[in-house]
Amino acid sequence: MTAGSPLRVGVFGLLGSGNLGNDGSLEAVLGYLRAQHPEAVVDALCGGPENVSARFGIPATRLHWYRGEYRTASRAGAVAGKGLGKLVDAVRTAVWVRRHDVVIVPGMGVLEATLPLRPWGFPYALFLLCASGRLLGTPVALVGVGADTIRDRPVRALVRRSARLAAYRSYRDTLSRDALRSMGVDTARDKVFPDLAFALPAPPPAEPGGLPGPVCVGVMDFHGGNDDRARAAVLHRRYVDGVTRFVRVLAEEGRTVRLLTGDTCDTPVAAAIRDAVDSPLVSLAEVVSLADLMKETAAADAVVATRYHNLVCALHTGTPTLALGYAAKSRALMDRMGLAAHSHPAGELDAERLLDQFRALEKQAPDIRRTLAERNETVVRQLDAQWAELTALLTRTHTRREAP
Repeated sequence: MTAGSPLRVGVFGLLGSGNLGNDGSLEAVLGYLRAQHPEAVVDALCGGPENVSARFGIPATRLHWYRGEYRTASRAGAVAGKGLGKLVDAVRTAVWVRRHDVVIVPGMGVLEATLPLRPWGFPYALFLLCASGRLLGTPVALVGVGADTIRDRPVRALVRRSARLAAYRSYRDTLSRDALRSMGVDTARDKVFPDLAFALPAPPPAEPGGLPGPVCVGVMDFHGGNDDRARAAVLHRRYVDGVTRFVRVLAEEGRTVRLLTGDTCDTPVAAAIRDAVDSPLVSLAEVVSLADLMKETAAADAVVATRYHNLVCALHTGTPTLALGYAAKSRALMDRMGLAAHSHPAGELDAERLLDQFRALEKQAPDIRRTLAERNETVVRQLDAQWAELTALLTRTHTRREAP
């Protein structure tokens, strides 16, 4: 695509807002664009524009006009600001979309509500994007996204409408495609590919030594899902207590433990667990990207993790991994990588049972590493097909625009 003006590509989402998985999906798409479409001019409409510009070197615009969008509005002024912001954002989104030939939503769980979610937040923003794309003739591509069946009616309605308005959809697992189909979206032409983060380069695994290596434990500010608001505090306490007991036993056995996070909101939880265990063998890793996470997991003997992209990083580096799953997507990921048996529900965490599963995981470590090496080779080939589909969309769009 070299003739005429360059292709203008927008990327959209809660990017640069502290979630390492979201930013990793963006990094994968930018890597693809720079390698296969270096002439493309790329910018973002996102949650943390300053962070996106600083890290990825692309212009970025704030997703919401009202800066207090994700704070609880209790005063009249804040309520009015949020209400006005919805109207302003409709215009801002349309103006931004109109400047582009294609808009890409890179991965992320944009069609799910596995974490607490309000309809007037991101679901509304995604609807504005997809509606603007349809009205203005700019294709919106939902690339490798996650979805789940949503019970909350307003959120469900916005997600369903957004998906229908998108020009292209692909999913990171079959579960996501099936969930959209169950919500009334025609997915007959939609395809499933591995999570985009598997396209990021993985460091080589650590050389085996005589002594046990570190154990990485990925923790999360877990409060259940969108349907668990009434018991969120109970779920959180049970989760933190269970992980703390698990880490304490490992430290008492002389194991080095590295606590991992995946979002800025996880750091206080990890620090609380470290302080409660109070052992020099337990430390909190400083991670600001999926590359940092992969360095940690590659050096570990085993990983026990909650956040979805903590799991992706551990599996991508070929490290034996046990999932503290908080949603069906975790089980789907472990199944794809041949480790379906190595899962434990985060909402029903039992430290003793988790320890038994961990010991079984370590006993099977050599076989698991071989399985992951084979699965990772397959995943890379499958992602090549995803990039080929995206290239076809970009080529069609560019050709149509350049036609006299």
